[in-house]
Amino acid sequence: MRETPRPRETSADSGSGLPRHRPEHAFAHAGADGSGTPHRSDGRPPHTPRGARRTDPAGHPGTTPPVPGWPAPLVSGALGLLALLFALITWQVAVEGPLLRLDERVGAALFGRGPAALTQFLSDLGGMPVALPVLACVLGYALWRRALGLAVRAALTMAAVPALVIPLKVATARQGPLTEAVNYYPSGHTATAAVAYGASALVLLALPRPARLRNASWPRAWMTPVAAILLTTATGVGLVLHGYHWPLDVLAGWCLGPLVLAPLGWVSCRSRRRSSSRTPGC
Repeated sequence: MRETPRPRETSADSGSGLPRHRPEHAFAHAGADGSGTPHRSDGRPPHTPRGARRTDPAGHPGTTPPVPGWPAPLVSGALGLLALLFALITWQVAVEGPLLRLDERVGAALFGRGPAALTQFLSDLGGMPVALPVLACVLGYALWRRALGLAVRAALTMAAVPALVIPLKVATARQGPLTEAVNYYPSGHTATAAVAYGASALVLLALPRPARLRNASWPRAWMTPVAAILLTTATGVGLVLHGYHWPLDVLAGWCLGPLVLAPLGWVSCRSRRRSSSRTPGC
């Protein structure tokens, strides 16, 4: 049986150069008009348009995903409501309005409830000997991580608490519960707890995660703010139950804390976005 002769390869075909594509198979998806223009079978463009690409925090084209966070309009609205509530409470305290009388009745019903040792412990969470060392440790860690600017801003934020609270105490001269002393509005312990623990959380969130912890599964993004909120809430509850402050004194301190922390929160958010764009996994 004779074999079908095969075409012999020429020297040009058997060379070491790149293989040549056959014209009829040059494009796997040729256009319907036979022009050979490549295109995707699903109708998508061969590349993402430049205008549709997501930009990085510096504004350059890239694919850096956005850092999770609260929407700016929501944050601004919440801060506005807190400022209005703080202004309303301060006005009622200054004019001794009906809200003040209601506050005294509610406070009288709450004083002395709960174990005294526990309420004293909760009240002490907002004291300078407890809250300031916590913040000092966090600031020391920030300095060790070479975040001098962030540490200075956090320290200035803490210094703003007495600068705001003391004049308000003197101006309102509200008498405290179970005592003849005055200057109890707003609660300095509550404001100190809110700013000290809140600033600590914001500083920790702004710092890049250490290399050895980048693959850790613990959710640092929400653990530190939740801890700050719980400590601040516990401080206010202890102050009211132990009889150190009226409820409105504590509520004003809760309102004042986020307002003082707002500039530091903005700086922390910017630092976190920059570190996330530079270091994957932060």
